[in-house]
Amino acid sequence: METQKKLAIRSKGLKGQIKVPGDKSISHRSIMFGAVANGTTVIHNFLKADDCLSTMSCFRKMGVEITEEGGKVIVHGNGWDGLKEPETILDVGNSGTTARLMAGILSGRPFHSVVVGDDSIAKRPMKRVTDPLSLFGADIDGRNNGQYTPLSIRGGELSAVDYNLPVASAQVKSAMIFAALQAEGVSTIKEPVPTRNHTETMIKKFGGDITSENREIKVKGGQSFYGTEIEVPGDISSGAFFLAAGAVVPESKLVLPVLGLNPTRTGLIKVLEEMGANITVVLEEGEDYEPRGTVTIESSALKGIEIGGDIIPTLIDEIPVIAFLATQAEGRTVIKDAEELKVKETNRIDAVVSQLKILGADIESTEDGMVIHGPTSLQGGTVDSLGDHRIGMTLAIAALVCKDEVVLKNAEAVNISYPSFYSDLDSLAR
Repeated sequence: METQKKLAIRSKGLKGQIKVPGDKSISHRSIMFGAVANGTTVIHNFLKADDCLSTMSCFRKMGVEITEEGGKVIVHGNGWDGLKEPETILDVGNSGTTARLMAGILSGRPFHSVVVGDDSIAKRPMKRVTDPLSLFGADIDGRNNGQYTPLSIRGGELSAVDYNLPVASAQVKSAMIFAALQAEGVSTIKEPVPTRNHTETMIKKFGGDITSENREIKVKGGQSFYGTEIEVPGDISSGAFFLAAGAVVPESKLVLPVLGLNPTRTGLIKVLEEMGANITVVLEEGEDYEPRGTVTIESSALKGIEIGGDIIPTLIDEIPVIAFLATQAEGRTVIKDAEELKVKETNRIDAVVSQLKILGADIESTEDGMVIHGPTSLQGGTVDSLGDHRIGMTLAIAALVCKDEVVLKNAEAVNISYPSFYSDLDSLAR
């Protein structure tokens, strides 16, 4: 059901501590690895948002027992062979991560399955995973010759591959890793630039082996995993919205504890530092799995910069809110090499530009990004998330500095990754 929401305007004074929900990428993978591991996996701070709940539902349909107890999610794994042919379709909802990574898992399982999703998923490109997975020997088909869901996957015996990824995509890389783990022999996957490495770190956490050097990943097939305990850190992609708010709303100081600080995800912090933000980062000591720490942001005088190249995969989900930040920065900001934004939940280049323009931003789209001139006094108006959670949250943060009322259509889209977003924001905006 479509919802409209009047957004808070706050000319000054966001203060306090905000513990953002668990990391979405890590929550997805903790269910997946727990499902194919032998024994019990206990997950703390699991993200109970729509996307991750879709992953949980799919694995339950394949016979995996997943329970909840005292705020913990417990996955009772029975190894790779514990996955059973689902009696119904596997519905991933709005989750591209679920669709693509699960395709890699299903490619090596000796049964038939069908993967579907919502209207947004039906438009997102799947051939980028179905083609390389077919090289392993998987039998995969879908609409438009495997380009779109529904996907039909008949898994079976796989053979190792040597593959150069044509695009920098953690989802494609991870799908291939899941297939390689079930294949005969050693697979080599080469990335054009480094992407988020949560799959690789989790393999080691579950007792497996994987090597990554000079953008070349080697995966031995036939590995077994063992249940473990996972502490999911706060999601930096969710924290990004509060870091942006703290930087641009006058007289603000926000503290974000236990935030995930994996180096493949911290491009936003580097961008904030380069823009001149008053930001400090304190890493927790002794964390050997996923780095985490406390980030403090205070009101800042920002300047425009150029953002492109290898840093883009480390902040691809944060570009919408970075574009908003640029509207409040002195000078010109150029975002480039971000073509991947076109195949997210929406075409995020078009979505960001069209919606921020409604609020009065001086912003133009380019083939691979956007150009923003600032600082601009944002006015207000009726905007639309377009069903994209990150667009919705970006517009809610933009509303904080608008002169007039902002009404957000399709406000419920934030539930995809951050169900408590509005209440968390309101708690700081009093």
